[in-house]
Amino acid sequence: MSEHFDVVVVGAGISGISAAWHLQANSPERSYVILEGRNRLGGTWDLFRYPGIRSDSDMYTLGFAFKPWTDAKAIADGPSILAYLDETVREHGIDRHIRTSHRVVRADWSSDDARWRVVVERGGEEVLFTCSFLFLCSGYYNYAQGYTPDFPGAGDFNGRIVHPQFWTDDVEYAGKNVVVIGSGATAVTLVPELANRAASVTMLQRSPTYIVARPSQDVVANWLRRRLPAKAAYGLTRWKNVLLQQYFFRAMRKHPDKAKRTLVDMVRQELPGHDVDTHFTPRYNPWDQRLCLIPDADLFASIREGKAKVVTDTIERFTETGIRLVSGRDLPADLIVTATGLEIQLMGGVPITIDGKPFVPAEHMTYKGMMFSDVPNFAIAFGYTNASWTLKADLTANYVTRLLNAMKKRGMRQVTPRLEAPVEEAPFLDFTSGYVQRAAAQLPRQGSRKPWKLHQNYTLDVMALKFGGIDQEMEFSNPAPANAAAA
Repeated sequence: MSEHFDVVVVGAGISGISAAWHLQANSPERSYVILEGRNRLGGTWDLFRYPGIRSDSDMYTLGFAFKPWTDAKAIADGPSILAYLDETVREHGIDRHIRTSHRVVRADWSSDDARWRVVVERGGEEVLFTCSFLFLCSGYYNYAQGYTPDFPGAGDFNGRIVHPQFWTDDVEYAGKNVVVIGSGATAVTLVPELANRAASVTMLQRSPTYIVARPSQDVVANWLRRRLPAKAAYGLTRWKNVLLQQYFFRAMRKHPDKAKRTLVDMVRQELPGHDVDTHFTPRYNPWDQRLCLIPDADLFASIREGKAKVVTDTIERFTETGIRLVSGRDLPADLIVTATGLEIQLMGGVPITIDGKPFVPAEHMTYKGMMFSDVPNFAIAFGYTNASWTLKADLTANYVTRLLNAMKKRGMRQVTPRLEAPVEEAPFLDFTSGYVQRAAAQLPRQGSRKPWKLHQNYTLDVMALKFGGIDQEMEFSNPAPANAAAA
């Protein structure tokens, strides 16, 4: 027995919920289901439970275009974001389409049938779904495993070692000496929160990251909301933030030395008398890696007040009582938090075949950052690296519905990106971050020209994906048999 839907969406996080809304709004005649491997919706915002979990983008752009964010805080905590997602699916009836505890284990495309066979594990048994279009909204990292280096002597440590991705309520840190290894978004979020209750907190980093402080509340957004309808205020704030972000991103890329001085000087103002050159001056240029955002300068406040400190050094080994550094220094610890990164895993690690041939992403080129050369009726949601994830997820979902509507209008069952002329290849993600570099060989490639080039620019993508044509190097084919209804 199997169930058939026009579209199977995999993942009930931000991307999957966006996909559902666009399907209902733009292709209401299409049936769809959302398959979620976990036991509730939310994706990232349900998975991560560590203290202080919050957005690293403002909620006026991380929120959906169709659902205004109305809380006063622009930088929101995890539970508030999860509540926002719950409210969204209830308001729009999306919750009726979500099947939790349905983990996709493989997917196979058949051109003869113009269908995907999607095998799902549910309650210890395998069940079958079929669909005309497969839309993977399962994020970009491995939910089952984070990245932790092989630290010598880890087995000798008498305390507890925990990766933030697997934080549980029984992790005790009140009154304890805590070392947080890492300098990225997770580390700078954890440190000030842990410092409120721990005896001491040390952020141990091998090298510094650019850290930017901004208010947790957007005064312009709150002013607009008091004077305009919620949707109008939200839309204006969203575009304000998009345009400001694009301006600063381009300026930093164009003048990296000036940007570096400005960012570091901002830290000097927050931490007078501290060794900013050693602990807060990265070796790379701004936006070679993502900037770390801290709301209300909370990390800097913890350091100024003596609740937390930063150590820049290299780990020699773990000891029974803490960490020994290459410099010879010992850091005492009762709890070690390895905020050392994620493992990239495109498509949720689901094995995929196309007409019996295994799909290997590294052998394909991405089309508009969402589809793959020679892979029919298939798209993924992958957000921006230099802006809020949801901005691109919304545009991707809208574009998928445009393709679905065009297929129906033309009486075709298949839509496939085809590379019609040679194009220079480039990395899928132009980032020097460790999690990107570790996965580089497994990622697809992008091209040097549209539609194979990733813009990382919301304004350009609005024009291309929402209003641009859909036929450029896109093949519509496989008409329905004369004796069968079109898909």
